[in-house]
Amino acid sequence: MQHLTLVDRIDSAITMTTAVVDGISPDQFAAPSLCAGWDVRDELNHLVGGVRIFTAALGGPPAGADHDADWLGGDPHLAYHEAATADRAAWRRPGALDTTVHISLGALPGPMAAVVHLTEVLVHGVDLAVATGRGQHIDQRQCADLLTTMHQAGGIDPFRRPGMFGPEQPAPADATPSRQLLAYLGRAAEHGATEMTAKA
Repeated sequence: MQHLTLVDRIDSAITMTTAVVDGISPDQFAAPSLCAGWDVRDELNHLVGGVRIFTAALGGPPAGADHDADWLGGDPHLAYHEAATADRAAWRRPGALDTTVHISLGALPGPMAAVVHLTEVLVHGVDLAVATGRGQHIDQRQCADLLTTMHQAGGIDPFRRPGMFGPEQPAPADATPSRQLLAYLGRAAEHGATEMTAKA
């Protein structure tokens, strides 16, 4: 896999997730997400925090808080846009993929960190699209490619534990790539479900 392709995939995942977030209305932030115990605002807050922490690890602006902080404040849309803009710039910095990235999973080579980050942005973007009825924004090609990447890397079984991913869930053979991806990561039932086995 070419390094530029990975960066482009992150960029495309940000674009998809931005379209989803932009459409979230104020009354939807209290709606349940696919993550048990989280509403839509909680999941967006988790995503923005993760993006900020990754950006800092890549040499961007310091995160300034830990992952459980309130990253959204009074304007969740603005908070997301500022984080996404900084994230794009961080991954486009020369040599970003040659950097060892230090996150909660440990010290990761740049390409591995990029796949982890791609997963975070794309999957939470799909989660939010499902939870808020914006499935038309889901990039099915990206979902299919990420699922293939995971299988080619040997799967995610080492990460199936509380706080990360739950057991694989069933999905129909003719399910969309996004449905297959969510089921593989432990999200339960059909699009529109409000439950999953673990946060990721």
